[in-house]
Amino acid sequence: MNLDLVIENLPRFLSGVVLTLELTAASCVLGFALAIPLALMRLSSVRLWLWPATAYVLFFRGTPLLAQLFLIYYGSGQFRPALESVGLWTFFREPWFCALLTLVLNTAAYTSEILRGAIAGVPRGEIEAALACGMSRGLRFRRIILPRALGLAWPAYTNEIVYQLQATSLVSIITLMDITGVARVIASRHFAFYEAFLTAAVFYLVLVYGVLFLAKRAERRLLAHLRPPDARAAKPGFGFIR
Repeated sequence: MNLDLVIENLPRFLSGVVLTLELTAASCVLGFALAIPLALMRLSSVRLWLWPATAYVLFFRGTPLLAQLFLIYYGSGQFRPALESVGLWTFFREPWFCALLTLVLNTAAYTSEILRGAIAGVPRGEIEAALACGMSRGLRFRRIILPRALGLAWPAYTNEIVYQLQATSLVSIITLMDITGVARVIASRHFAFYEAFLTAAVFYLVLVYGVLFLAKRAERRLLAHLRPPDARAAKPGFGFIR
């Protein structure tokens, strides 16, 4: 293994790490914000809300992310005159924007299903207690349903964040230099596929377990009220053990 080649290209890999984290963080935040109304629409009995949300979820969960990326990045060029007329072509001609938009739309579909199941799983007694306190529908959702559903959904949503982190590897197909994109360039230029992609794998491994560590810390905070007092007072151990 050519370690000199790996060390020489570490700055390029680090720039790829930055882009990977940017896309992951931005897509998860925006996707989560979009997933909340989608989940509520999926829970609605009004067909005007239910059917469009169902069609959206079925499309983005039933088609490959790579195909979605191609549709938005390459397909948008067919609508250039229309996009230029409304001032959107400036965004759609940029690979970064197309990659982010694709990731946001994709993760919103998966996250909405996670939230839908969590909202449906909120104990009825807690909702009835909120009703007894005279809370309005909006206040009930903000103070009771959404926080409780977030706690229920967090373990599954952690997996979705990890998936998003790994899914960013596809953006190199549209010329973005994320971790995988940097590895592909190095491998093709120096014919060092083993060194390039093994280094990329190490970076992804570190990032994934970093995300899992932070997610576990966040889960302890979200579910702290459910643990007995002696467990809350105990010092957290190493690794991911509660």
